[in-house]
Amino acid sequence: MVLLANFVNIFSIPELCKKIMFTLGALIIFRLGGHIPVIGVNIEALHMQMQQLKGLGGAFAYIDTLSGGMLHQCTLFALGIAPYISASIMMQMLSITVPSLEVLNKEGEFGRKTINQYTRYLALVWSVIQSSLMATVLERYNLVLTPGWTFRFLFVVSLVVGSMFVMWLGEQISLYGIGNGSSMLIFANIVSRFPGDIMKMVGQVQQGNLDVMHPILILLLFLFIAGCIVFLERGERKIPVQYSRRVVGQRVYGGQSSYIPFKLNTPGIMPVIFAGVMLNIPRFISTMLADRFAVFKWIAESLSHMGVIDAILQFILILFFSFVYTAVIFNPEEVAENIKKSGGHIPGVRPGKKTAEYFVMVLNRLGLIGAVYLAVLALLPSILYFIIGNIALVGISFLSGTSLLIMVGVALEIAAQIESYLIEHRYEGLLVSGRFKARGAR
Repeated sequence: MVLLANFVNIFSIPELCKKIMFTLGALIIFRLGGHIPVIGVNIEALHMQMQQLKGLGGAFAYIDTLSGGMLHQCTLFALGIAPYISASIMMQMLSITVPSLEVLNKEGEFGRKTINQYTRYLALVWSVIQSSLMATVLERYNLVLTPGWTFRFLFVVSLVVGSMFVMWLGEQISLYGIGNGSSMLIFANIVSRFPGDIMKMVGQVQQGNLDVMHPILILLLFLFIAGCIVFLERGERKIPVQYSRRVVGQRVYGGQSSYIPFKLNTPGIMPVIFAGVMLNIPRFISTMLADRFAVFKWIAESLSHMGVIDAILQFILILFFSFVYTAVIFNPEEVAENIKKSGGHIPGVRPGKKTAEYFVMVLNRLGLIGAVYLAVLALLPSILYFIIGNIALVGISFLSGTSLLIMVGVALEIAAQIESYLIEHRYEGLLVSGRFKARGAR
C-alpha cells in the first residue's frame, strides 16, 4: 500500500505528470510510424530470406534489435535511432583523438552544441550509407518488386527521413520528457518485442513442441538475470578522500571527508555496441562476397550468430573496448591533480602521481570484472544455445543480456529522476524507503 501511495504521488506534481505524458505521446507516435511500410519491398519474401540466411540476419541483427523489429518489417523507421547512436560514438572517439574537436569539447555549452550539430550531420551521412547498402542487399536477393534507380532513391529517402525524424523525436523527449530520448526509444523497441515472443512460446506449448516448463524456466531466468544486473549496476567502489584543514582569517575550511565512486561497469553498454558494430562489418562484407568466393562463404558461416568463432571474437572485443572506453571517459591524472589542488588526498597514498597510479590500479581491477560481466551478458544467448540447444531459441529475446542491460539501465535512470522530483516536492520517494541510491551507499 505504501508503494501504491508513493506511485499515486507522481500525478500530484503537474510538471512531472506533463513530462510523463509527453514521453508516452512521443513513444506512441514512434511506434505508429514503425508500422508504415516502405514502398517497393516484398515483405513476405524478406521474412523468408532473413530466416534462411543467417549472414543477412546477422549483419543487421543489432539494428533490428534497436528498431524493435522494424528492420525485419522494412518500415519507415527501419533504421531507428541506430545511425544517431553510431554517430555519437564516432564523435566521442573523435573528440578525444582530434585536437580541434577536443578543444571544442572543452568550450562549455557552445562547444557541446557545435559537437551535437556535427553528430547530426554524421548521423545523416551514416543513415544514407546504411539505407543504400540495404537497398543493394534487397535487390541482390530479389526482394524488390520493381528494381531500379527509382526504387533506390525512394527507399533511401524514406529511410533517411524516418531516421532523422526518430533522432528529432529523441531530442524532444530529452528536452520536454523524462529520461534520455535515445535510450527511451531503444527501451520501447525492446519491450515491444516481448508480447510477440510470449505469444510464440504459448503457441509452441499449445502445439506440443515445447514443454509447459519452458516458459516458466524463461521467466525465472529473466528475473534472475534482471536481478543480477540491478545488483551489479548499482554496485560501486568508494575511494575515500580526506581534505586538509585551512584557516583563512577567522574561518576554518576543509577538514571533511568525502569519496569518489567508481562504478563496477564504468563504460556501460558502449563496449557491447562497439563490438557489435565491428563484427557486423566483416559479417556484411563476407555475406556479400560469399556467392563468388568460397573463402568468404566459410568466413560468413564462422561469423554467424550462435557460432563459436563469433562468440570468441565478441568476447575479446568487449574486453578490449571496455578498457579503451574507460580510458577515454576517465582521466586519472586530471582527477588526481584536481584533488591535490583542493588540498585533498587518499589516506595512505601520496598526492599527485601516486594517486593517479592508484586510480589506474583500481580501474583495471574493477574494469576486468565489469568487462567479463558485460561479455557474459552479451554472449548469454549463445551460452544458453550451447548448453540446452534449440530450446533456447524460443523466447531468446527475453534472455538477451544486452537487451536486459539496456532495459534495466533505462528503468533505473527513470526511477532515479522520478525519485528526485518526488523528494523535491516533499513526497515520499518512489521506493518504499524513500531513497533511491547505489548499493552500499550510506
